[in-house]
Amino acid sequence: VVGFYDPLNLAEAEFWGQSNEATIGFLRHAEIKHGRVAMFAFVGYIVHANGIKFPWAMQMDGSPFPEANGNPPALWDTVSDDAKWQMFGLIAFLEFWSELSTPEHTHYMRGGKPGDFPDFTSGPDGIPHPVPFNLYDPFKFSKNMSEEKKESRLRAEINNGRAAMLGIFGFLSAQCAEGSVPLLNGVVPHYDGEPMAPFVTNYLGEPFGL
Repeated sequence: VVGFYDPLNLAEAEFWGQSNEATIGFLRHAEIKHGRVAMFAFVGYIVHANGIKFPWAMQMDGSPFPEANGNPPALWDTVSDDAKWQMFGLIAFLEFWSELSTPEHTHYMRGGKPGDFPDFTSGPDGIPHPVPFNLYDPFKFSKNMSEEKKESRLRAEINNGRAAMLGIFGFLSAQCAEGSVPLLNGVVPHYDGEPMAPFVTNYLGEPFGL
C-alpha cells in the first residue's frame, strides 16, 4: 500500500475558491478516475499487442478490426475518425453523467463519495428510455457487501490504478524514446507517431499549416 505522499501540499489547497474538503474530494475523484482509465488502457495495450481482436467486422461497411502487429499506438492510428468520434461521444456522455448532482447522488465536491458513478435512471429526471444495467456493478454483486469490504476494494483499486498509470506510460515512453525504459528494450516496437494525439490529422493546426 502506498502511504500518504503529497510533496506539493495539494491536500492543503483550496481550488477555485472552494473549501479544502471540496478540493480533496476533487483530487481523490480525479485519481480514482484516471486510475480506472489507465487500467483499461493497460489491459487494452496487452490485448492488442498480442493480436487479440473481435472476429466480426468493425464498421458497417464491413471493414475488419485492424492488425496491431504488436504496436497498439499504430493500430489506433488506423482506426477511422468516424469510429473515434463514436468513442469520444460515449466518453463525453459518461463524463457528463458522472458530474451530475441529484437527490440520489451527491457530487464528490459537495460531500459525496469520490469515484462513485451515479446510476442510470430513466424517466423525466433521467434518461428518456429504459437502461437495464448501470456502468458500475451492473449485476448487483456488491449489493450486500459490507462497508469494510468496499473500503478494502477501493484501496486496492486506487493502488492498481496508480500502477497502471505508470505501466501504460512506461509502454508509450519505451516506444517513443527507445532506451528510456531499459526493462522494455526489445520488448515493444518503436512508434514514430504522436501517442497523445487523438487523430492522425491535426485538424486544429491544419488551417495554420501545422
